[in-house]
Amino acid sequence: MKIDVKRFEYGDKWTVSKMYLDDIEECYVLEDKVREPSSSPSEPVSSWKVYGETAIPKGTYKVIVDFSNHFHRDLPHILDVPGFAGIRIHVGNTEKDTEGCLLLGTTWTGTDFVGNSAVAFGRFFSKLKIALGSQEEVAIKIGDSVKDFD
Repeated sequence: MKIDVKRFEYGDKWTVSKMYLDDIEECYVLEDKVREPSSSPSEPVSSWKVYGETAIPKGTYKVIVDFSNHFHRDLPHILDVPGFAGIRIHVGNTEKDTEGCLLLGTTWTGTDFVGNSAVAFGRFFSKLKIALGSQEEVAIKIGDSVKDFD
């Protein structure tokens, strides 16, 4: 399964994207603010990251499902994110519900709120578990919708 997260809206404390599964639009994604410098992408994450308030760097990462000690349940886990640990995909509505993780929603208000998060997450998680259960490799690519996906 190929997951593309195409960022398109950048607020003061949040970022909104659309998620695509194998090139089919799935839902909205809300993250913390993108702080990664576009002019110097090789700059160390530690020089621009604000703990709990920063979106993960653009890139392609492996996704698995494993137990989250924080949420006390199995959740999607985005692996090997430079400068970050424990990055999950989970339910939530605003940037206050994330510390670098991706929040899913079926609606977006034009601000820092995605709605119907449990519905969006449930649909996504079901598809992800089927893919992983079929021994598919699952990768997520995160980037700017205009520059990184043409």
